[in-house]
Amino acid sequence: MHKPAQSNPDDTPDMADIERVRAFLLDLQARICAALEQEEPEARFVPDDWTRPEGGGGRSCVLQDGQVIEKAGVMFSHIHINHLPPSATARHPQITGATAQALGVSLVIHPKNPHIPTSHANVRLFVAHKEGMEPVWWMGGGFDLTPYYPVLEDCIAWHQAAFETCQPFGADVYPTFKQWCDDYFYLKHRNEQRGIGGLFYDDLNEWGFERCFKFMQAVGNGYLNAYLPLVRKYRHLSYTAEQRNFQLYRRGRYVEFNLVYDRGTLFGLQTGGRIESILVSLPNLVSWHYAPTFAEHSPEDRLVKEFLVPRNWLAL
Repeated sequence: MHKPAQSNPDDTPDMADIERVRAFLLDLQARICAALEQEEPEARFVPDDWTRPEGGGGRSCVLQDGQVIEKAGVMFSHIHINHLPPSATARHPQITGATAQALGVSLVIHPKNPHIPTSHANVRLFVAHKEGMEPVWWMGGGFDLTPYYPVLEDCIAWHQAAFETCQPFGADVYPTFKQWCDDYFYLKHRNEQRGIGGLFYDDLNEWGFERCFKFMQAVGNGYLNAYLPLVRKYRHLSYTAEQRNFQLYRRGRYVEFNLVYDRGTLFGLQTGGRIESILVSLPNLVSWHYAPTFAEHSPEDRLVKEFLVPRNWLAL
């Protein structure tokens, strides 16, 4: 059980700190979009700027129907909240009803080729204020991978990148946040993992603002280093109609997780967020077959039995 950390009132980010985070996030969004566009002959991200009645807004950048990427959403938001919803206060009951700012970048990439995994990443800062209390703040984020036809060496490389991202911040950081990722991206009703994991962290403030901000930067920058090699490795690999159908079937698990369990989706819905931006993580095409069966030891069978289980990937 992961308990919320306690904020240090002497280290609460001020407006200048929030602006530094905002500048990094906007630059991160732009760099990720530019890097992904390099993989596409013609398709480009379409920016969509929006504002929020309570204050703040964001920029949603979406690429659709590319030759490599079927749908990608790279979303920046910086919103003001007048009354915190249950999704934010369940772990922090002391700030129920507080005002807050939340800013972050969140992205999901759904490639067209079944051999390229779906990937997700996000980094965020949250600051809450309530009369008679010291401000409460934390950071969260991470990145994770959802392959359909996984290759062991790719899974190891993904976790090696996660390990290297965490290593400068302490030997216990990767195993702790890797375990948290395994615990979080788990579909209880299916009794299976959403993917092969990576990093997930929330309520992080015990390191102090500067160190937490450095970690946010490391995670954001580390994502592309981990994911782009997989796109380039498999973008030209041929695939069959059966493999494509299996990809669409497995995407159903992704949709189920995001609509049933994902905190970010629930937070957006409960704060009256912009619905197009909240649900941009869902793929354009998906299917639910009734109780399909797959040949024993086939790649489709091995996905669930050998890869969608928590493992010490670095020990392999």
